[in-house]
Amino acid sequence: MTKPTIRQLRVMLADVTTMDDQLLTTLRADPRKGVQQLVRSKINQLKKTQLEKAAFRQRFKYEQAFWHQGINYIAGIDEVGRGPLAGPVVAAAVVLPRDFDLITVNDSKQLTPDSRAWLAPQIKREALAVGIGMVDNIGIDQLNIYEATRVAMKQAVEHLTLQPDELIVDAMTIDVPIHQLRLIKGDAKSISVAAASIVAKVYRDTLMANYAKLYPAYDFDHNAGYGTPNHLAALKKFGPTPIHRKTFTPVKNFL
Repeated sequence: MTKPTIRQLRVMLADVTTMDDQLLTTLRADPRKGVQQLVRSKINQLKKTQLEKAAFRQRFKYEQAFWHQGINYIAGIDEVGRGPLAGPVVAAAVVLPRDFDLITVNDSKQLTPDSRAWLAPQIKREALAVGIGMVDNIGIDQLNIYEATRVAMKQAVEHLTLQPDELIVDAMTIDVPIHQLRLIKGDAKSISVAAASIVAKVYRDTLMANYAKLYPAYDFDHNAGYGTPNHLAALKKFGPTPIHRKTFTPVKNFL
């Protein structure tokens, strides 16, 4: 009987999801070097997936604990844009279902731009509710960045289409009458906060890319308003734009 070719086996192995799959067991005894390379590659892939799933379950522990207590709707809240010299601060609130299974959802800072861009619409599609809040540079200058962030987070919660029973907030407290769990580095510890961090990041990056078309000299589509050398050089040459935070150093030095 003719043995399957390496190419055929690669296709067959694509459907293997467990270490004890009969095909893997059989191929371990195949003496062909190419087959053994395929087996090793598949085993490494399965091990990586197992680790990702374990990490995913760990990031879901707070939500699972609340659900076990009979709390149905938990919103994760995170913000992006506290540090830039230009543009708004944006917050997102996300309520996830119990069967949420996007295991690659993680702290947005740990993901590539392409991964975030792919995940954001997936999160929105699977989430029970998503809310966005935003305070522009004028509001930031009036309030200060800390208070502006709290306002943006409050808006995000208020823009949810359902009322959450519990909030998991990244390192802050929000002025709403809902019980809150404040988590330092919450975007790395809670899957709901991680989902919110991705949604907020993609929303703000898209906004700054649009501002880049209005103010091309400042390179906003690459720096998202942060003080990169190109951004600072443009500030020095052209001065602040209408979206710059005028209370932030070094923007106020160029007024």
